[in-house]
Amino acid sequence: MSSSLPVLLRLLQVPRLGPLAIQRLLDKVSLATLTEYDATAFHQMGWTAWQIQRWFSPEYRYIDPALAWTNGKEQHIVDWFDPHYPPLLKQTVGAPLVLFVKGEVASLSAKQVAIVGSRHCSHYGEYWANYFATQLAYADIVVTSGLALGIDSFAHQAVVDIKGRTVAVLGSGLDVIYPKKHRALAENIIAQRGALVSEFLPSQPPVAENFPRRNRIISGLSLGTLVIEASEHSGSLITARYALEQNREVFALPGQIQQGFSQGCHKLIKQGAILVEQINDILEHLPLYQQITPIEVDHELALSPTSNTTTLKMVTTVPDYPDLYAHIGYSPVSIDVLAQQVNLPINTLLVQLLALELQELIVVEHGLYKRR
Repeated sequence: MSSSLPVLLRLLQVPRLGPLAIQRLLDKVSLATLTEYDATAFHQMGWTAWQIQRWFSPEYRYIDPALAWTNGKEQHIVDWFDPHYPPLLKQTVGAPLVLFVKGEVASLSAKQVAIVGSRHCSHYGEYWANYFATQLAYADIVVTSGLALGIDSFAHQAVVDIKGRTVAVLGSGLDVIYPKKHRALAENIIAQRGALVSEFLPSQPPVAENFPRRNRIISGLSLGTLVIEASEHSGSLITARYALEQNREVFALPGQIQQGFSQGCHKLIKQGAILVEQINDILEHLPLYQQITPIEVDHELALSPTSNTTTLKMVTTVPDYPDLYAHIGYSPVSIDVLAQQVNLPINTLLVQLLALELQELIVVEHGLYKRR
């Protein structure tokens, strides 16, 4: 366990301070220096009284169990400063500062390709998920997915069956395997030198807003993302979108024209995704395992020295989704109310809300959204 971990867990509890803001803060101020700051210094940085109070009085009922969790068999916490932090994920915008891992940590830094798709899929989708997962594993590539029902589980299971390595990224804590029916699959993934990974505290249950966050980790760990089957509004398209924003390859399997399961894949292909018919269609497009430059996002947090402290200045940001942002005020609002107001499906809305959150324009507290 690194010495930086307890401080990062404490920092992550500060309200209205997301991963991106913390990363930029730590580019200017070391963790050691931060722990020496007094309330005046934090006030000069622009922190509110509420943020300062939480920093000096953190919720150790969450921190202590998280640190103790590493005493369990094959249970690890990898933080931003740990040399084992996966390098591809570290290059992405808003990457988690802390990862909880069960299994082999080295799997997270191995060459990976994500396979995602619909929870409700056809036999066609099941067959090709099995085929491509198996072929990637034989090519010594780790298959990464989300342990969900449908395509995700078929991909994981195919790799486990040939004793290959696969990584499952969860939208819950690692002590709360979701769905429950995949507990045995999760255990087998670990047994075959793969890993389970989550940015959430081990006891955190699965909630809807967790899954877009999970999806950005799936694509962020991977050199490319293969979408096997996806309807036009499938959550799998969220992962594909993150892959594009992270400047990673997106692959899509075509299906029957009249088949609703493949509408999302056909849409991706029209937009430039690589049509996949055989394993070489993937392998020949994978970049070398090297620095990948993510697409820049139009938001910044400026840090400038003043006296012996650091001042945070918020730069004016143009919302990625101005129509949605216009419906969010300073009074908390639920996602159900927002869905009615902007007439969007929940899956689409969650993606847009996460984008605004990563822009640091809104915050989510107790499942409710409001402006910063």
